[in-house]
Amino acid sequence: MIAQQLHLRLIETKDWATLVFIFSIVLIAIAKSAFDSRFNDFIRLIVSNKYTKIYKESSHLMGGFNVLLVIVNLISFSFFIQLISFHLGLGAKTDWILFVRIFTLLTVFIFSKFLIEKIIATIFGIEEVIEQFNLQKVTFRTYIGLLLLPITIILFYSNYITNFIIYAIILILLTINVLTYFVSLKIYQNFIFSKFFYFILYLCALEIAPYYFIYYLITKN
Repeated sequence: MIAQQLHLRLIETKDWATLVFIFSIVLIAIAKSAFDSRFNDFIRLIVSNKYTKIYKESSHLMGGFNVLLVIVNLISFSFFIQLISFHLGLGAKTDWILFVRIFTLLTVFIFSKFLIEKIIATIFGIEEVIEQFNLQKVTFRTYIGLLLLPITIILFYSNYITNFIIYAIILILLTINVLTYFVSLKIYQNFIFSKFFYFILYLCALEIAPYYFIYYLITKN
């Protein structure tokens, strides 16, 4: 008599991810159709500063166009973080619960940081310039998220992810992020120098410390 041993076959589904990617594309399509002229200027951000000159008022920060692209940005970065976790053996890339956790934590972190920035900016009396500074950051980071989305889609459905690809993308993202800061600092340099002490406190408390603590928690665990 031949002994038979049954093994549980795990079937990973990617349907939920496909739906999320489609949802992101739909949001981009809505932004394109509802804000056609603005969207066209936005996608040329890397080669033209027309967008930043036209939409430089802080009132645009919480506008419908930014809200749509911020959601796309959160989805894009959440998927990229999940891919990094999968590559490091910390989770499955098809685990939708892990994605929800990452998306939730990222959303809470960003919006909590934004609210604290507004409170501190009001206390220091630099609310107007910080709102414009945040608008610059949101603009460039949503642009990065838009560029990152097709990359995450390709990587998600591909089984070929190497250290070089992951580190290259991270390096590019960090480089663009640093350049964004320099551009913003150059634009508001006169105001920054007039309230240099307050701005340094703001920079250390809300632009350096949060990311340091995240890095510390990740490396510690």
